[in-house]
Amino acid sequence: MTHPVDVHVGKRIRHRRWLVGMTQQQLAEQVGIKFQQIQKYETGANRVSASRLWDIADALEVPVSFFFEGIDAEQEVPEEAAAAAAMPADILGDKEALDLVRSYYAIPENQRRRLFELARVLSDVA
Repeated sequence: MTHPVDVHVGKRIRHRRWLVGMTQQQLAEQVGIKFQQIQKYETGANRVSASRLWDIADALEVPVSFFFEGIDAEQEVPEEAAAAAAMPADILGDKEALDLVRSYYAIPENQRRRLFELARVLSDVA
C-alpha cells in the first residue's frame, strides 16, 4: 500500500521533471537507474531512498526540500483553503496548465509583468 508522503514526493518529482522539459528516460540516465524506476517513484509505488532523492534533486536542480513542499496543506488558513478549492489539486498535472506556465515564462520579462497584472485585475473582477 502506498504512503501519502511517497505519492506526494512522486508527484513533485514528476512536476519538476515536466517543468524542466525532461523525459523519464533522461532523468533516469542522469541518476543512473532505469526509467521504469522513475515511473514507480512518480506514482508512489516505490519509495525514494534519501540518497536517490538527493541525486534526483541534483539532476532536477532543486533542493531536496522541494519534494516536501505543500505536504502540510491541511494546516492552511481559511482564505488559502478557499483559494485552493477554486483550482484543481494537481494543477501542474494538467497538460494545458503546464503549457500555459511554459508559454508565460517564454514571454520577455517586461511584457510578462504587464500580462501578470492584467490577469490579477481580471481575476479580481470575477
